[in-house]
Amino acid sequence: MSHESHESHEPDLLYTDTEDALRDAVRSLLTDRAGHQDVLDRIETGDPYPAGLWPALAAGIGAAGLLVPEKLGGQGASHREAAVVLEELGRAVTPAPYLTAAVIATETLLALTTTDGPATAHTAAEDPAAALLAELAAGEHTAVLTVPLTTAPRTGLTATGPVRAVADAVAADVFLVPRPTGLYAVPAAEAIVTPTTPLDLTRPLATVDASGAAGTLLAGPEAARTAVRRGLLAGAGLLASEQLGLAEWCLEETVRHTKERFQFNRPVGSFQALKHRMAHLWLDLVGARAAARAAADALAAGAADAELTVAVAQAYCSGVAVRAAEECVQLHGGIGMTWEHPAHLALKRAKADQLALGSTGHHQDVLADLMDLPAPA
Repeated sequence: MSHESHESHEPDLLYTDTEDALRDAVRSLLTDRAGHQDVLDRIETGDPYPAGLWPALAAGIGAAGLLVPEKLGGQGASHREAAVVLEELGRAVTPAPYLTAAVIATETLLALTTTDGPATAHTAAEDPAAALLAELAAGEHTAVLTVPLTTAPRTGLTATGPVRAVADAVAADVFLVPRPTGLYAVPAAEAIVTPTTPLDLTRPLATVDASGAAGTLLAGPEAARTAVRRGLLAGAGLLASEQLGLAEWCLEETVRHTKERFQFNRPVGSFQALKHRMAHLWLDLVGARAAARAAADALAAGAADAELTVAVAQAYCSGVAVRAAEECVQLHGGIGMTWEHPAHLALKRAKADQLALGSTGHHQDVLADLMDLPAPA
């Protein structure tokens, strides 16, 4: 995996055999331990994370270390493989800190770590970022960057007090805290974590106050800003894959339901009006798949236009996920409006994702700026 920028990159949007095998493994795990009914049952308890799922996904399958080079104890894969994991997590609307920990926090730490040269054992004293990365890749720790979930990649942010709307903070045991003096690693036990009630109950939010903890300095101010931006950019790009997986499940579930639901002695899916709605949604999904795959591929290759490709993916995929979830609820009729059916999980995740890591409008502005497109008068 390379993180260097290349002037010319030919995107590859097709899935490899390795990616397909990874998809099968993740889907099998989620079907066994975190099906939609399991998630519905758990959100009623206030603790949505399925017992044992994160260790099995992070360490058992090795998904936590996909972005981490082998020299640091990871899998040495790329954003393409991580995108496949997120597609499956999106399909199942899985409560798991993968996006926040295995992508955003991991990519932030990677920006602070040099992987050139021979493999060496990193200690916390010599290279705290590399040592923490190795622990994250092994599933020994779960780290979360303490910024609001809505923070966009271009947003400069340092924490000087409590930080609201930190996603998956309750699942973390280490916080990466941006401060005016740099980026710090703070044990979660030394911070004050106050859970809040989110729209999407499958991605818990909390207010984190780490101002009273000293922490371990990982990088100075300039390097910290660059690292945080890189972590958030990777998160925004791969969030599109989560949105893609969610939208695909919504369409598949809607098609299945309309084939089985009869009215006037005919399946409702045979009615022309519903056919057209589902056909339009399928076309939206084709575009979303291309955009999401392009973003993952550009991040994996360290392409020069990665920021542009991520902006395109987020500007498009977030709307597709919301439309797919809305259609899923509506075309399921009365049952789609109940809490017993998982359609509401998809809709709430889609709406929350629409604001995560930058709104659609923000990414459209980034796109306009990168392409030097004037704003409308």
